[in-house]
Amino acid sequence: MPQPYDLPLEQLRAYKPLPTRQDDFDDFWNTTLEKLAEVPLHYESTELSYPVKGIKVYRVLYTGFHHATIEGLLALPEGSDPLPGIVAYHGYNWCQDSDIHETVNLALKGYAVLKMMCRGQHGLSVDNVVSSNGHVTGWMAKGIQNRDEYYYRAVYMDAVRAIDVLAAMPEVDRERIAVTGGSQGGAITLAAAALSDKPKLAVADYPYLSDFQRSIDLAPRGPYGELNEYFRRHSGNPEIETNALRTLSYFDLINLAPRIRCYSWMTIGLVDDITPPSTVFAVYNHLQCPKDIAVYRYFGHELMPGSITTRLQLFMDYLQPS
Repeated sequence: MPQPYDLPLEQLRAYKPLPTRQDDFDDFWNTTLEKLAEVPLHYESTELSYPVKGIKVYRVLYTGFHHATIEGLLALPEGSDPLPGIVAYHGYNWCQDSDIHETVNLALKGYAVLKMMCRGQHGLSVDNVVSSNGHVTGWMAKGIQNRDEYYYRAVYMDAVRAIDVLAAMPEVDRERIAVTGGSQGGAITLAAAALSDKPKLAVADYPYLSDFQRSIDLAPRGPYGELNEYFRRHSGNPEIETNALRTLSYFDLINLAPRIRCYSWMTIGLVDDITPPSTVFAVYNHLQCPKDIAVYRYFGHELMPGSITTRLQLFMDYLQPS
């Protein structure tokens, strides 16, 4: 029988670490959003061949933060009425051929679905932010010595722009849009809901990028280890770690959580050793919006089959006309 390595469930439900928000946290994000607004909304779509009836599938290229080209997969049910929309985000370095099938499968439920490909991680999405500090393999430490250069600043803005792109499509009802994803995608889901007022629903599975200090100390495997390796390489200079943690505080979901206003539903497995359950509850317990969390005792960092019906019901309740 799998055993939780983190806190017992009753302690998880009460776990609420102090926020690490800097005094200029909101100013930073408001200024960042203003910079995104300076980039004209632009997208182009190319139809893809896909063996399914009633759905059109496209590759979308849109202009993201700092004018970078960002790729997305779009699936549109055929019909005349404006469609409810869902923007989906993928896991860390996990975008693959199955994403087109998942996107189409969700569109078959009656939604316009746009799946964003994170810059540098997949396909044609370009990472055009130059970092002034070196970093270890992966994305977690890229630009970590400067909040303006940190990798996820641009990713969060690309995610907001993906919502704008879907909302601008004539086939889509901009008043009925949700965001969803797992792991890295779950983190981006919550960040996008915090930084955009368009989503009516956020569905985030085992979100990443939260409670960084505990994640670094606790996670036995996964991308948080990149931060450990970065700090190991600079162990003779504690100022580098101090400055990096300050940068991370601007991107930590526990600090962004109070900005979320839409209904937010999360999942977590109690044997998740990539996004430790306590770090997920840390975000959940800082949410001030309507919310719920589904806990799966015997699951780790993976899709919980028992969650599928609930999420589909939530999409229907919040996006489909009554």
